[in-house]
Amino acid sequence: MIGRSGRTAALAAVLLSLVVASPALAAGIRIGLDADPDVLDPAQGGSVSGRQVFAAMCDKLVGVAPGGGFQPELATKWDWSGDGKALTLTLRDGVVFQDGEPFDAAAVKVNLDRYRSAPISRRKSELKPVADVTPVDRLTVRITLSQPYAPLVAVLSDRAGMMLSPKALARAGDGIGSHPVCAGPFEFVERQQGDHILLKRFDRYWNRDAVFLDTVTYRPMPDETVRLLNLRSGDLDLIEHVPTVEAAGLRDDPAVTVVDAPSIAYDLITFNVGHGDKAKSPIGQDARVRRALELSLDRDAINAAAYEGMFIPGNQPEVPGTTFEDPGHPMPARDVDKAKALLAEAGVPNPSFTLLVTNSPVTQQVGQMIQAMAGEAGFDIKLQALEAATLAASADAGDFQAAIAIWSGRLDPDANIAAWAGCDAFQNWGRYCSGDLDAVLAQARATTDQAARVALYRQAAGLFLADLPQIVLYHYRSVWGMRRAVQGFTPYPDGLMRLQGVKIEPAG
Repeated sequence: MIGRSGRTAALAAVLLSLVVASPALAAGIRIGLDADPDVLDPAQGGSVSGRQVFAAMCDKLVGVAPGGGFQPELATKWDWSGDGKALTLTLRDGVVFQDGEPFDAAAVKVNLDRYRSAPISRRKSELKPVADVTPVDRLTVRITLSQPYAPLVAVLSDRAGMMLSPKALARAGDGIGSHPVCAGPFEFVERQQGDHILLKRFDRYWNRDAVFLDTVTYRPMPDETVRLLNLRSGDLDLIEHVPTVEAAGLRDDPAVTVVDAPSIAYDLITFNVGHGDKAKSPIGQDARVRRALELSLDRDAINAAAYEGMFIPGNQPEVPGTTFEDPGHPMPARDVDKAKALLAEAGVPNPSFTLLVTNSPVTQQVGQMIQAMAGEAGFDIKLQALEAATLAASADAGDFQAAIAIWSGRLDPDANIAAWAGCDAFQNWGRYCSGDLDAVLAQARATTDQAARVALYRQAAGLFLADLPQIVLYHYRSVWGMRRAVQGFTPYPDGLMRLQGVKIEPAG
């Protein structure tokens, strides 16, 4: 028999479970993602959709400002040493992890040491210059470098700057991704693979006055049409990556708001040049064949047909016209005759390869346009559509010849080129490696002088474009759709959805 107090506790537990399980009963938001995230561990994760979930769950040492640049988050300030070989962070006081454990300098050391040394960590290359992490006192950490490393602040504004509870890490180890415990505004509740990820508000969050939502439910929906239908029907409150072809019509819907903003993300074709047997093809082994493929493409036509002309065609990891883009290597115009001549020179007038694309309709359309355009130059391209996480896993294992991928972009230029083309980069699926390019990138990382960095990254762009391990296609404009009831949404240049300040206004 259950006493009165027992019945009261049981009833409270049931009510809590209903609130958590059903966002409609609380100020919950339902978000449609364009892919199912991979493992929810910042050390192991590599997907863009995973970063969307981390944006609500895991604060970082350094924040990204809405207008670009960096701002305080878990660290309130940071200072370089005179020789550029040490970065000292002052930490925010009063922060606790979602399991109630305190956030302090010791916790920062545990996380950074894990990111830079754990066998499963994909952050090792980003933190390679870190020689030591020293807690100076409870709220001060000194990061000592083996050499100056200007991109470190930017690195700490992404996964490598996300802090997890040391207690939870000790308990779960490499399995932390099944129940991550961070120091962010929303804590993990559950995940049903392929269906949803549920978070709830963390009431002890350091910036809790900026959090108005009780729950967040992420639903992976790779099909843009399905996401749109769910938004229009009211089954979703917010969706990412509204197809540009649908943006104008969606703006006319009185129940929906469309927000768009410039993005540092870009799409590219990446090639397997040295990762297993599938690298042994003309497209993988000869830069002339890759150059021919690029010359067969009309980026402007692809942008106009697939993206309503909203994106920015380009051939470099940096957006055309921005500081680090190299104007000495402009985007080449389509030239089918020159493409054919390059293929003849390479001795492969009709090269064949398989191009992996995600199973989204727009990306498949882009793949079909590439297939048709390149076919005019003699290429025989077969398309294989995969779910985004499956594509990434296949490419990471070397099980591909070429793949269309998205890079969400970073504010520091180093991560836009080095993440894909550095010899030991975690996104270097095709195992491209150039000693000359790595040497220039190393020089660029070792100085904080802006003019010197510009010159070096432009030099790196020239080396990259000579070997062409990837073909950059265009840079994004982020487009979100949301119900009118969603208020307070702020776009960021990295395209990630921060939910601080977001409210669901009551109907009526």
